[in-house]
Amino acid sequence: MLRILQVRDGDGQVVVAWDGVGSARAVRGVTSTYELAKSAIEAGQSLAERIDALGYGAEVDLELARREGRLGLPASHPDPAHFFVAGTGLTHLGSADGRDKMHKAAQSAEKPTDSMRMFQMGVEGGKPSEGQEGVQPEWFYKGDGSQLRATGEDLVSPAFALDGGEEPELAGIYLIGANGTPYRLGFCLANEFSDHVTEKGNYLWLAHSKLRQAALGPELIVGELPQSVEGMSRIRRGEEVIFEKPFVSGEANMSHSIANLEHHNFKYDLFRRPGDLHVHFFGTATLSFSEGVKTEPGDVFEISAEPFKLSLVNRLTVAAATSVSVRKL
Repeated sequence: MLRILQVRDGDGQVVVAWDGVGSARAVRGVTSTYELAKSAIEAGQSLAERIDALGYGAEVDLELARREGRLGLPASHPDPAHFFVAGTGLTHLGSADGRDKMHKAAQSAEKPTDSMRMFQMGVEGGKPSEGQEGVQPEWFYKGDGSQLRATGEDLVSPAFALDGGEEPELAGIYLIGANGTPYRLGFCLANEFSDHVTEKGNYLWLAHSKLRQAALGPELIVGELPQSVEGMSRIRRGEEVIFEKPFVSGEANMSHSIANLEHHNFKYDLFRRPGDLHVHFFGTATLSFSEGVKTEPGDVFEISAEPFKLSLVNRLTVAAATSVSVRKL
């Protein structure tokens, strides 16, 4: 599988192409995945074809780059305000269980929660036949590109947050072409970091709970993913592993097809603005919060999965409290 990475190099960065096995090499003529993808669209080429056309430069030691903290986001926009960060939930088989537990207390035992109803809608209509439109999933907004963190960087929880919990997921990264067509560049590992205590307080606070930072793994895998992706989510507190649980993704483990999730995101004109980047989180069924874990500042999240070769590792920190006031002009 072709993998594309951005590696910091001095004051700049290099774009790296890697097959996951042999040597990783810099791609000539570009300094960002964004620039590479734009040139591929303009040339009418795939990413792999464009890389071959541009040619390869020096070898890049990815293990050294990891140790030195130089592995960047798999894609970035020159203006982070033009990088949309959004996602969908209740998309994985089994994903309703934890969410249902969070919200059931507020409703009668005889009445299904909105989470369970949404999940069941996906099971029944989330994988439509070709040419058909499936049921729309839950959707949420997380912010813009300024919210994204690379592996090795801290995930900073706001001082007012009630929780800072991991969500191990896969995400797709997209560039909108000059004619408004969304182009999927590839897939990456992700930690869709959220505030589950706030969400548990009231389902209508879901939007508040999602306005948090998020982390993306360094590898952008080009092409299609395996039907089943198996990984591991861990939380370390000092030398101790306080949480460890496998997670699965890929369409074999999902109630929605990826194409259906993509359709319901990009059906809005706002999300087909030429030149914009998008990252879309595809959801998860594994949360430490559902297992009773309360994270603390200093905890380290580790997410790994095949076919990705590099893990996503981030430490939890908490921002200093700030006071915000509105002034009348």
